[in-house]
Amino acid sequence: MKNINELTAIRDEMKNLINIRTGDADAANGEQHVLICGGTGCHSSGCNAVLAKLEESLKAHGLEDKIKTIVTGCHGLCALGPLIITHPDEVFYELVEPDDIEEIVTEHLIGGRPVLRKVYHEAIVDEKLISFHDTDFFKYQHKISLRNCGIIDPECIEEYIARDGYMALANTLVTLSPNDIIEKVNASGIRGRGGGGFGTGKKWAYAAAMESDKKYVVCNADEGDPGAFMDRSILEGDPHSVIEAMAIAGYAINADEGYVYVRAEYPIAVNRFEIALKQAREFGLLGTDIFGTGFNFDIHIRLGAGAFVCGEETALLKSIEGHRGEPRPRPPFPAVKGLFGKPTILNNVETFACIPPIILNGPEWFNNMGTENSKGTKVFALGGNIKNIGLVEVPMGTTLRTVVEKIGGGIPNGKTFKAAQTGGPSGGCIPASLIDTPIDFDNLVEIGSMMGSGGMIVMDEDTCMVDIARYYLDFTVEETCGKCTPCRIGTQRMLEILDKITEGRGEPGDLEKLDELGEHIKSSSLCGLGQTAPNPILSTIKYFRSEYEAHINERKCEAGVCKALFQFIINEKCIGCTICKRACPTDAIEGEVKKPHLIIQDKCVKCGICYDKCKFNAIDRR
Repeated sequence: MKNINELTAIRDEMKNLINIRTGDADAANGEQHVLICGGTGCHSSGCNAVLAKLEESLKAHGLEDKIKTIVTGCHGLCALGPLIITHPDEVFYELVEPDDIEEIVTEHLIGGRPVLRKVYHEAIVDEKLISFHDTDFFKYQHKISLRNCGIIDPECIEEYIARDGYMALANTLVTLSPNDIIEKVNASGIRGRGGGGFGTGKKWAYAAAMESDKKYVVCNADEGDPGAFMDRSILEGDPHSVIEAMAIAGYAINADEGYVYVRAEYPIAVNRFEIALKQAREFGLLGTDIFGTGFNFDIHIRLGAGAFVCGEETALLKSIEGHRGEPRPRPPFPAVKGLFGKPTILNNVETFACIPPIILNGPEWFNNMGTENSKGTKVFALGGNIKNIGLVEVPMGTTLRTVVEKIGGGIPNGKTFKAAQTGGPSGGCIPASLIDTPIDFDNLVEIGSMMGSGGMIVMDEDTCMVDIARYYLDFTVEETCGKCTPCRIGTQRMLEILDKITEGRGEPGDLEKLDELGEHIKSSSLCGLGQTAPNPILSTIKYFRSEYEAHINERKCEAGVCKALFQFIINEKCIGCTICKRACPTDAIEGEVKKPHLIIQDKCVKCGICYDKCKFNAIDRR
């Protein structure tokens, strides 16, 4: 790639192809595209078998040249995979199995009659098909970081270019100075999407101001929070956006080398990123003398072994250097002394993915979205007790209610919303009373949680908040690097108290001890992970104190989750059908046919099988 004109020519040549996937029937000219989600979730549910069957069926009908199949990144509705979208008519299919393919091909792709039984259920209204874009899951979203995921083939650089890919880099190198870039990023108001939300432009400015013979750009794709998969999905669905952004960042701070640190548990993301790197080098978009401007930049991949602490920036840098991943005191910050002792900027995947559109559309475009101090959009991995489990991107300031009730589809099985946990082990739990809170960096911190990388776990009325707090703290205790005493010892002491409470051995004063320990750990731990580790406990004590008190004072778990605090009891409705007795794995149920049965509590392991199997509501959980 010698100049911007060559890039523009590829974009214009390929643009029609992409327009078909935005519902442009004129661009299609009779051609049809079938997009198959190739994200990790759909891979695990069998998308490869669906793809193979689709290609076989199209070939059998002589349609392989007329109907184009494309494997894309995540479509968003991860729990409904394998997913298929047809274009230009924009029909969204869910839970597709190989046995469904022949019917979809013959009835829909040939006959023009969508197979309604497999269409995304929210796109059927009054027995009529509507565009999936008009469903609540999609219409409340605004995609910037995820703009290309589910639309382009992530292994085809030309398709990324067709979506204005690498135009931001070209304009940067040809028309802008490094200081211009930093001013644009600053003016956009973008804050880091990986944790505390530090200003991205400020970070870049600090590194740019440092005098050094060598500087680095690092992308944090470690993503260790339970239930989080935002960064993974971007790398799987749009890897070139990260490459382009890192090159722009390198130009802004005068760096010629970058590293992407990604956990080895993301094989699809790693493979697609490696393909993207190779393509970018072949097109002259990485390497030496990019666009003939004399700017040199290249990127390397480093695989992490899954240590949660390596999500902390200084620990991550140590790991790249080949050392044990442990945080170090700051200052100096990485912008001053980072990778190999040189000035380094470190941002996460989602932050980098926002940079190219900011450069192309201008900082005002980004700054006009969101709230006063939290600009743009945020990607969330929505999980837990929610109907629409998946990946969503919403403007900052969107209320929790909109995410849960509209985009998420509400709580299944008629249950009520109890709380949402944001920020992973570093975040807190937001109670139902605060469901109208606008989601942004400052509001979440104010109510005792944090944005974090973007995991959002929804919980219903059957959730024990004491057990949730214990779960997150147990994770932190397992993952602590052990370098500083407050985190290594303090979190262990807190976990011991929580174990005692959930096992029915809680004592008056335990909550005060948890509060005191939590505040000490927050104020004295070495890194941000230790400093935020008490958040799940402190927030649940604040908003769900009555549950803790019931565990301690009444030896009662209202949600029936903590096994030491409940029993299964057979009531007077028992007719002696023996189903529960035959299902019990420990022979803890005694009784004769057609006579009331009895559970021997000393043998009962509280597995709940009898409770689930009983057809007569004859077993209570007390």
